[in-house]
Amino acid sequence: MAVEPEICVLSNGRITANIANWGATITSLLVPDAQGDLADVVLGFDTLEPYLKGMAPYFGCIVGRVANRIKDGKFDLNGVEYSLPINNGPNSLHGGLKGFDKVVWDVVERKDGEYPSITFQYESKDGEEGYPGDVTIRATYSLPEATTLRLDMEAIPANKATPISLAQHTYWNLAGHNSGTILDHSIQIWAKHITPVNENTIPTGEIMSVQDTPFDFTTEHRIGDRINDVPGGYDHNYVLDSGDEKNGLKHAAKLKDSSSSRTLDLWTDAPGMQFYTANYVNGITGKGGAVYGKHAGVCLETQGFPNAINQTNFPSVVVQPGAKYKHTMLFEFSA
Repeated sequence: MAVEPEICVLSNGRITANIANWGATITSLLVPDAQGDLADVVLGFDTLEPYLKGMAPYFGCIVGRVANRIKDGKFDLNGVEYSLPINNGPNSLHGGLKGFDKVVWDVVERKDGEYPSITFQYESKDGEEGYPGDVTIRATYSLPEATTLRLDMEAIPANKATPISLAQHTYWNLAGHNSGTILDHSIQIWAKHITPVNENTIPTGEIMSVQDTPFDFTTEHRIGDRINDVPGGYDHNYVLDSGDEKNGLKHAAKLKDSSSSRTLDLWTDAPGMQFYTANYVNGITGKGGAVYGKHAGVCLETQGFPNAINQTNFPSVVVQPGAKYKHTMLFEFSA
């Protein structure tokens, strides 16, 4: 039986997430403000049809087999050159033409009750989008506390070494998905360095200090304050090197919306985080007829470094057969 695309609901009475088995995609997330008023804080569509038609610029989905950009869509591994689909200028982006965001995942486990969870699984085949070897991928969304969403991703290659780097690509707007831009949000990012990029948004290989640059969010800043000093807007990988640790996870970022007082604290065990200010979103009609323009949301995509498969000085994203890739994200909401 072919599994049909559907939306599953995860709720604990305080926050409610709608998550589709298409791309393991968060389509809606209701979060309270200080008064207890709920707002949907993620960009997306009311129905699955626009996702299935490819109209979403990666709204809310899990991207892979390798998130972000691979230079020229090529890499060498164990003496073999692999070629991937080119879908972003000269690069291969977010797993290719039909990445993990554009397939149906199986729901393999559901738990209800006080701490609900849902586990999605996808079997990626050898040669799929040009990547080597069969891989089993699992993603578990859970609500471990009243206003906390957790995502645990894991992947196990069966028979060949392969690069694996998954990312959760939700566009956040803590004032509500239909409230305009995120330029008035403030953010702190626990990163003293970024990986600067060339004209094709591929890292140069350098690890650059953010000190005295518009990329410095080591202390809290309004996102819009210096965005015009960054050509095109923020779309950069931050090296998560300075956050406190808690239960094996590093503090990656704190995003705040002053109008609603909603705050998102993000914790992860990934080495990097793409900070992306929706620079390429232009007039997409989303939920409730809301029109999403440039900077309508902000993405905080924890990840392996972009193009790491071709940069020997970056943390390796290669996973050996039988070994397990693991990546956790903890989204703590407060107001």
